[in-house]
Amino acid sequence: MSNITAKLVKDLRDKTGAGMMDCKKALNETNGSLDKAIEWLRKKGIASAEKKSGRVAAEGAIGSYIHTGSRVGVLLELNCETDFVARGEIFQSLLKDISMQVAACPNVEYVSVDDIPQEVVEKEKLIEMGRDDLAKKPEQIREKIVEGRIAKRLKELVLLDQPYIKDSALTVEQLVKQTAGKIGENIKVRRFTRYTLGEGIEVKEIGFAEEVESMKSI
Repeated sequence: MSNITAKLVKDLRDKTGAGMMDCKKALNETNGSLDKAIEWLRKKGIASAEKKSGRVAAEGAIGSYIHTGSRVGVLLELNCETDFVARGEIFQSLLKDISMQVAACPNVEYVSVDDIPQEVVEKEKLIEMGRDDLAKKPEQIREKIVEGRIAKRLKELVLLDQPYIKDSALTVEQLVKQTAGKIGENIKVRRFTRYTLGEGIEVKEIGFAEEVESMKSI
């Protein structure tokens, strides 16, 4: 909305501690009303989750998910602040849901954008800078286009930025924040590994003639 200014977003962030994108969404959902936006964030559990985000989350659990057919498997570590919460139904349900999310997203390699190595970022930049459709554009314009494309590409590699598979209106990050608000503890996705059956194995294809020759030696 046009009446949602940067100052209004900042005021909401200062009052709630929620992230900029969450604040902007809250204001959009409430037609720019600061009071209603605060209430919206509280209902979603986002405001209280942000206030806890600086606290140490050293407990938690490692969960696993094996997809139907046993061809894809996931191990994921989800952290919280206490063992009591880690054993609870809400936390365990979140652990399972995020593990399923990883199984459904074969291109996801990192938890957050901050986890992406600089060499990967530079490689993506080189690829984008070399694209034919940018060759004749001025350098400044080309830089801006590349910056936008890289930001989009990096988000595709990140788990927290993915639309939640059970509710595409939420990102995985927003789901985690909502759950943190419900249980009253900081929650962090620490790491994950995705296994695909046969991945990395080179299978040699034998032609018909070779197969016939191999049968002769039996």
